[in-house]
Amino acid sequence: MGRLIACVLTLLVFSPKLPFSFCTSKHNLLVPGKSISADQTLISPTGNFALGFFSPENCTKYFLGIWYNTIPNPPIVWVANRETPLDSPGVFLLGSDGNLVVLDGKTRKALIWSSNASLPASATNATIGLLMDTGNLVLGFGKDQTRDPLWQSFDHPSDTLLPGMMISLNKRTDQQRRLTSWAAVDDPKPGKFSLGIDLQVPALVVVRKENFGPYWRSAVYNLTGHESKSIAFKNPSATFLVLSFNVESDDHTDEVYFTYRVSDTSVKLRSVLNPNGLFVLLLWQDDSKTWSELGYWTGECVREKALTCGRNREGFSKVEFLKLPDHAVVLENKKSRSECESECLHNCSCKAYACANVAQGSPMRCITWYGGKGHAKNFFKKRWAVIAIAIVSATTGLLAAIFGYLLWKRISRNEDNGSAGGGKDGTELPLSGLKSILAATNNFSEANKLGEGGFGPVYKGILPENEEVAIKRLSKKSGQGHEEFKNELKLIAKLQHTNLVRLLGCCNEEEEMILIYEYMPNRSLDKLVFDPYEKIKLDWGKRFRIIEGIAQGVLYIHKYSRLRIIHRDLKASNILLDGEMNPKISDFGMARIFGMNQTEANTGRVVGTYGYMSPEYALLGNFSEKSDVFSFGVLILEIVSGKRNSSFHRFDPTLTLTGWAWELWKEGRGMEVIDESVREACEPHEALKCMHVGFLCVQEDPADRPTMSSVFLMLQGNEAASLPLSKEPAFSMHRNYPRAAVGIPAVTSFSNNVITISIPEGR
Repeated sequence: MGRLIACVLTLLVFSPKLPFSFCTSKHNLLVPGKSISADQTLISPTGNFALGFFSPENCTKYFLGIWYNTIPNPPIVWVANRETPLDSPGVFLLGSDGNLVVLDGKTRKALIWSSNASLPASATNATIGLLMDTGNLVLGFGKDQTRDPLWQSFDHPSDTLLPGMMISLNKRTDQQRRLTSWAAVDDPKPGKFSLGIDLQVPALVVVRKENFGPYWRSAVYNLTGHESKSIAFKNPSATFLVLSFNVESDDHTDEVYFTYRVSDTSVKLRSVLNPNGLFVLLLWQDDSKTWSELGYWTGECVREKALTCGRNREGFSKVEFLKLPDHAVVLENKKSRSECESECLHNCSCKAYACANVAQGSPMRCITWYGGKGHAKNFFKKRWAVIAIAIVSATTGLLAAIFGYLLWKRISRNEDNGSAGGGKDGTELPLSGLKSILAATNNFSEANKLGEGGFGPVYKGILPENEEVAIKRLSKKSGQGHEEFKNELKLIAKLQHTNLVRLLGCCNEEEEMILIYEYMPNRSLDKLVFDPYEKIKLDWGKRFRIIEGIAQGVLYIHKYSRLRIIHRDLKASNILLDGEMNPKISDFGMARIFGMNQTEANTGRVVGTYGYMSPEYALLGNFSEKSDVFSFGVLILEIVSGKRNSSFHRFDPTLTLTGWAWELWKEGRGMEVIDESVREACEPHEALKCMHVGFLCVQEDPADRPTMSSVFLMLQGNEAASLPLSKEPAFSMHRNYPRAAVGIPAVTSFSNNVITISIPEGR
């Protein structure tokens, strides 16, 4: 299992506040006409688990939850209404459609939470709810009530992984089962940390922190089928408890699972992702009446005696099932295990070594770890001449960069005098002082950080008037930078439209380059539409309004703004959502201005994001309004399906999102393309019309694609049958084009995007 289970020094134990005496139900069954209210619970058959309403200590809100039932201070292992707490205990029952629901306790009318399963019509008034001895709440129907449930809480975990539960990832759809920490020890609302299978490397488990990225990762597992690790612990009854950790890959369903089981089912065991982001395995000890940790110490050992570098019968201890640490040094000149060991043994800075074949058939590699990054670097610096040359080169490059930057800064101030501070073109864009921006962002604190793109980090700021803003700071390490900063400043300052993000000001002081935007509380579109838990916030009505809003924004920059602009990087992460879920197009750093009579242009520097670029642009560097139309078509299909275009590239060597949707469309199965979370409640004719428009936008020949004016009219029209027939979309299959054969430009760059894949190759 490696170091999957982190260890903490202090165990945070919290208990639900149960201020009332329970009138316990006699069984684990919830049937039509019956309900669970403030003074009642469901109890699993052996009494191991209970379900009912609770209020955490120091909290005035109420939640429906499941907890261990036979121990003091019972820990909560699952919560239903995490995002919609109650002011008083509610009512839990089977709704009129057969789903498990939580209603407001006072009126018994307001829907607080629902299992929201797709049920057959025959299931109305025929479903049952069962609390199993595993802690699983099941919605059953028919003969196989528990074997093939309509819905189960194990598929929707909270912060706790019980034995038999699993976290998983569908490699084709990116749909996940994952844990989400509590906001605090007394607040069940979703916190900042989540644990699941890694999207980019589906062979490891990763803990992510909101607006931060990967926080902790497990070992990388061999997913050729099944991998299992067993660990034995001595439990209070002096017998060994064996935990079996399993990582499995199901080729039939394209899913990767992580789960664990226990040899003694009477043992109370739980794994918790706590509010601090630590994943802890806990065992209840009856003799001490406490929860104890079964984990691994993550700190570093301290050496009692100094090393003598192999002169005093020193050696190595073999350690298995560990995750390899970072900052390794590979010694390719060491051809055997003994050579590798000898090299590390006689170097006092060397802490550990490992031998591995990096690829099948490749020679053995000696991998070593030193006392720190500096030791690893110094290992290679054996020739003073090399060091001297490196220092001279670096100094020369640095001086050239400083001189170039100062020259650019002087020129850009002269060029932008009108657009930044008001002047020649009448544009008024306030200049902010660096001191006020530091105050607004608490000195660019990590707590204020919203995310990071190719330009650099973005922070939330509070201006003196209590106005919330997003502050985009150019990173000195950014692959983008000065050119994109100037471009965005010039363009977006002159654009005003309800579906474009609004630039409020800028700062160019003390070598800082900063843009200030209106704050978007619902983040970017990709954060919602591709997340299996967040996407429920986007019903079909909201999705259609987002599609319409993006279309209006693109139509504006193409036709109605003071400047005719080609965006060149339309994608889900560049669509921001305000408090009302209205879309705002952002990131004009790669946009280009067209003359009023200009129809297309050519560039030797292709910029954009793989999967959204039109074929003529990706392969030949030709771009026009129709390039943005192509990107918009991909966006439509992503919004309708809830699937990333890039996810198909990662897990299928040939299929793309457009190709997958097109095959279903041709077979008359277009409804199967629509995201399952909105399929039943959407307007079918409207959703199919959007798909049709999307196919028209992603045609291979730019001449076959509609203009944004036509797109907007088609979206507004009521008759889908009147739309033009679509040909097979471009890039419906992945193809490998030789660069020289198609004349791909020599310089290719891509915007940074944590959601999509960016590859400097045309497909």
